[in-house]
Amino acid sequence: MSAPLRTAMVLAAGLGTRMRPLTDDRPKALVEVDGRALVDHMLDRLADGGITRAVVNLHAFADRLEAHLRARRSAPALTFSDERAAPLETGGGIRHARPLLGDDPILVANIDSVWIETGRPAVAELRARFDPERMDALLLLTPTDSAMGFDGPGDFHMDTDGRLTLRRVAGTATAPFAYIGVHATRPDAIYAHPPGKFSLMPDIWGAMAAAGRLHGVVLEGQWMHVGDPAARDAAEARLRS
Repeated sequence: MSAPLRTAMVLAAGLGTRMRPLTDDRPKALVEVDGRALVDHMLDRLADGGITRAVVNLHAFADRLEAHLRARRSAPALTFSDERAAPLETGGGIRHARPLLGDDPILVANIDSVWIETGRPAVAELRARFDPERMDALLLLTPTDSAMGFDGPGDFHMDTDGRLTLRRVAGTATAPFAYIGVHATRPDAIYAHPPGKFSLMPDIWGAMAAAGRLHGVVLEGQWMHVGDPAARDAAEARLRS
């Protein structure tokens, strides 16, 4: 049996080009929403959900982000995965951090998501429902029609048992659920991929879905994707309301 899922990988190495001019002098992770940096919103959610240790990858404005995070005094405990030489995207960043993460299941979190919970705490629910015997990954999702700051066609279809199919595999123009940037996963398939720059979607998740081992759980609340300055302003207004 694997150890309890208490370690997270926080993906904070992105350039944040769509967030300019807010990212002209800082990484996207340090853009503030309602007085707190995006990375702090996510780390606080992780800590509240039972995560005790997080590995944060660094690239854009790496020194500034590392200094900010070293000044935190609240959980989770932090270590850093250095991608100063080149960003490695989602899959490559996780693979690069393997010596820090270990081989047990982990939580993975982007830093451009904030949300309001109206029901079950999302991170705790992910940790409780993830079953590595049946699942390779369990993704936190939201219905596309309730998302803020998201205008894409959707990412996944989900069956009654929670198994996911990628929209592009289903061959549909739209899908009812969007991935909101947090998931629990067995890292085996990611570690088995050749090193370098690669993403989780579509190759890693596509293979998991084809094997019936990619699952989803729906957020009870409202998700806000903070992808550009207008979305940041809208999320800030929603949180303050």
